[in-house]
Amino acid sequence: MRALHIIKIGGNVIDNSENLHRFLKDFTALKGCKILVHGGGKVATQISESMGIEAQMVDGRRITDIDTLRIVTMVYAGLINKNIVAQLQRYGTNAIGLTGADGDFIRAKKRPVKTIDYGFVGDLFEGSINPDNLSKLLDSGFTPVFCALTHDGEGQMLNTNADTIASALAVALSGTYETTLIYCFEKKGVLMDINDEDSLIREIDPARYDKLKIEKVIHSGMLPKLDNAFTAISCGVKAVIIGHSDDLGQMENKKGFGTRLSK
Repeated sequence: MRALHIIKIGGNVIDNSENLHRFLKDFTALKGCKILVHGGGKVATQISESMGIEAQMVDGRRITDIDTLRIVTMVYAGLINKNIVAQLQRYGTNAIGLTGADGDFIRAKKRPVKTIDYGFVGDLFEGSINPDNLSKLLDSGFTPVFCALTHDGEGQMLNTNADTIASALAVALSGTYETTLIYCFEKKGVLMDINDEDSLIREIDPARYDKLKIEKVIHSGMLPKLDNAFTAISCGVKAVIIGHSDDLGQMENKKGFGTRLSK
């Protein structure tokens, strides 16, 4: 099985030109097949405000009404995605910028209204990812760059969580490739002390994860991310790595970078 790295970046990379260029150079240096997944950072909110449309957030999640959907489609699939693709071409990666609608790669279902109407937000389901079409693209030597947009198969674009997209891609492709999922965020990885960057935990398996939860070392915001990571591993993903985007260049070192989650 060939190796495949699926890397998700967030606002700490997208919103900082220097960080983005450093990351894209390191991403280009990674050998083998790879996929990049990105969110929208603060750009969509800034453009919404400049157009007189106030961003609506509930518990950190964006309410996507029709006006907001138009903006995130322009910003995610256009401005941000094509800027990343252009820079990757500059550094030597033959990238192709995509939404889930392109090539019918990722379908989603509009989130049902319960206590909150999130609008045009898509939730993934079993079979959301089209691994055969993606494999054709990867085997042709292209590097897909996905923004956080999917479609429902009926002509409707949907705003979808980038972390979830990255995980679903890794699981769906794990039958064809030896997949490693990498989340790049603002910390060096999972820390014993959230205020001490030198307290990095290098490796966590399920038993140690349970112990760290009992000891309250890992709690609140990190729990969903790690729960999803171990779910991906149980579904065939080789490993999940959580670390800082600045450290991606250390991937080829023996120690690697960030926190590695595995069986």
